[in-house]
Amino acid sequence: MTDGRSRPAPRPPEGTPPPAELARQARAVLADAVRIARWAAVDRDPGAGHLAAHTQERASAALELTAEQVRASWDRARLAGLVELHGGTVRPGWRLQAWDRDDSAVLRGWVALFDAWSLVHPAPEDVAPATVAEVVEAVPQVLSLLQLSAGPVTAPALLDLLQQRVAELHEERCEVPEVAYGPEGAEAPDVPGASDVSDVSDEELLPPLLDWALEGLAAVGALTLGKGQATLTPLGNWAVWVKLEQICVAAQSPAGNIEQNAQDMLRGCARLTPGPARAEYRAWLAARTVGSAITELLAVARGEDALLRGLAFEALRVVGAPAEPSVRAAVNDTSLRPYALLWLAEYEGADPDDAADVLTREESTWLWVDTAAAVADHGETDLLVRHLESAVQGTVPALLREVRAIGHPRTVQVLVALAAAHPDPALAKAVRRAAFQVHTGGA
Repeated sequence: MTDGRSRPAPRPPEGTPPPAELARQARAVLADAVRIARWAAVDRDPGAGHLAAHTQERASAALELTAEQVRASWDRARLAGLVELHGGTVRPGWRLQAWDRDDSAVLRGWVALFDAWSLVHPAPEDVAPATVAEVVEAVPQVLSLLQLSAGPVTAPALLDLLQQRVAELHEERCEVPEVAYGPEGAEAPDVPGASDVSDVSDEELLPPLLDWALEGLAAVGALTLGKGQATLTPLGNWAVWVKLEQICVAAQSPAGNIEQNAQDMLRGCARLTPGPARAEYRAWLAARTVGSAITELLAVARGEDALLRGLAFEALRVVGAPAEPSVRAAVNDTSLRPYALLWLAEYEGADPDDAADVLTREESTWLWVDTAAAVADHGETDLLVRHLESAVQGTVPALLREVRAIGHPRTVQVLVALAAAHPDPALAKAVRRAAFQVHTGGA
């Protein structure tokens, strides 16, 4: 927990190149990604996220890249926000449009790629996902050591730190290896993977996983690898400083949500205006691995609190490209579908004011009820009354008919709250009648 005392933000490392030079280096790392993004934006036939075989062939011929280079460059273009997908059509992302003139857009694109290093360089398939997740969670400490050293760090030193951090994670989660027992209390035979936290397991798995992590970070231009050692690049050095600065800013902020879980962090941001809330989201995300943060946020979104559901998707907007696969999968969840569709529409380039056009009438009505539930739980009564104006139906009778039909679990509570808040007795009576009909299952 924060102690309320001011903590100075870290200073940029000595010798950090100016932003223009960092942007030049970032452009070099993403050069092939930019090429394929510009080609795909014209070709407009890359498939829904993955290049079809015939498209790969055309891209290889047009750009003089191998098939493997085409796939890798395409993944980088998506992760860096250089392209946005709208159904099966590719649109140039705003970063691509600003690429040649806006250094900040370039650096934001590279940081998005840096955050997604574990997606750029997939982990070995024969390692349990939980073990991989622990290593990803420990990587920020590895990067901090590399920055503090201001030069090459040997692999044994990095491995020692990684082992310590993974052990700390086990301790924080109270993970103690257990003995499995068979029938009648007899000790059962060893089961592969039964104990992912044993010392032997870590001794065997962590060295190759450290190699994997260092190779992934090198692949995105964050560090260089030598014989038995690693060194941060200027870009990597700058990125670690940016993350530390975000953490320090959060520690000094009145909200101070850096150490909270996703649910408590979102509750803490509920009363903030959009700008400060986004700053809190960015700082909270900077202190966590991207994958674990996305999982936490979606778990909160699936809960019963409608306000936190909406805020979770606001935080996922700050995550950006790495959240896209998980948000796309959330479209199949009834309670998350409207939020996920709006997120995807904006991610794919739709104007936020027009994004609601992607929703069906039923989806818009579901979202109206869910938002009303958030207002009823956390807002003022006059805000709930004003919420009536945002309904797509245009008239209260039409709204009540469609609200009764969609089956939202909070429909009765929302209608009861609206009836109690509305100053028009006749309208309040009609809303109460609708609530009673939903409650009793009447027509």
